[in-house]
Amino acid sequence: MSAPVTMQALAATYLSERRRLGFQLRSTGLAVMSFARYVDGLGHHGPLTVEVMADWARRDKWNSDEPPTWARRLKMLRSFARYLQQFEPRTEVPDDSIFGRIGQRLAPHIYSEQEIVDLLAAARRLGPTPGLRGATYEVLFGLIASTGLRVSAAVDLLDADVDLKLGMLTVRRTKFAKSRQVPLHPSAVQALLRYRRMRNRYVEVTDETPFFVGTRGKRLGHSLSLRQVDRVFIGLRDPLGWVNRGAHAGPRIHDLRHAFIVRRVMLWHAQGVDVDQAMLALSTYVGHAMVTNTYWYLTGVPQLMAVAAAKFESFMQAPEVPHA
Repeated sequence: MSAPVTMQALAATYLSERRRLGFQLRSTGLAVMSFARYVDGLGHHGPLTVEVMADWARRDKWNSDEPPTWARRLKMLRSFARYLQQFEPRTEVPDDSIFGRIGQRLAPHIYSEQEIVDLLAAARRLGPTPGLRGATYEVLFGLIASTGLRVSAAVDLLDADVDLKLGMLTVRRTKFAKSRQVPLHPSAVQALLRYRRMRNRYVEVTDETPFFVGTRGKRLGHSLSLRQVDRVFIGLRDPLGWVNRGAHAGPRIHDLRHAFIVRRVMLWHAQGVDVDQAMLALSTYVGHAMVTNTYWYLTGVPQLMAVAAAKFESFMQAPEVPHA
């Protein structure tokens, strides 16, 4: 008699099949494998139930007692549960009735120009000196701030993806399994060109070389990890003493992307551009799967709400035009 298939084996097959379709599944993959280990550790037999999934969701590594946190963890199991139904039709799929709906998107910290300047200056001072480390993080954070790239997309860039003659980035297999090209401002092209020349003095470069490379020990010439980048960012952020204007625990790297989008829309308002006409282009540029994700900023960010309110007030105060 063959041994029973473990939940970890099913999870690995599920993730492999999804990734072949182009999904990266970074956070979801970690969650699904964590859940599979939990189920195998229980020695669970029979169809999976919502109770088992909910018990796992409550056991996050931060020991959170917040139902929205449990709801987010539980949501990452839904597609996996549907996948398991082909093998065991009685497998239950969790819904919002367990821990309630996941809360509204939290307002980001929108960086001021001075905060971005201070961040890049602090990154530039990273040691050792002379060395590549300071330049790597200065240009990485500057690129995210000037293009709105996701940090994962910036870290994943290969040298071959950065065409500085055309001033174009190729972002491959993004969050939604699509590739796109991102035009660069001439100032960004010059910053990337200086970094490339400097980097090439430290590492041997092929088309498969990451554009942004690690600089220490065994990491020299290899890609940066997201955890490493986040750790460096926090080390730079905290001494700068920024006042957190968002609803998260503190300003994040991802908020550089939010700030790029907000500043672009505010500039369009100031220039009298038809935002509705321009929004689709912006949504495509930043790699949103749906333009509604870009429109969220009009209602979800205080700076843009203030602009919209001022426009509405001026509209209401305009004199009526009598009918002819």
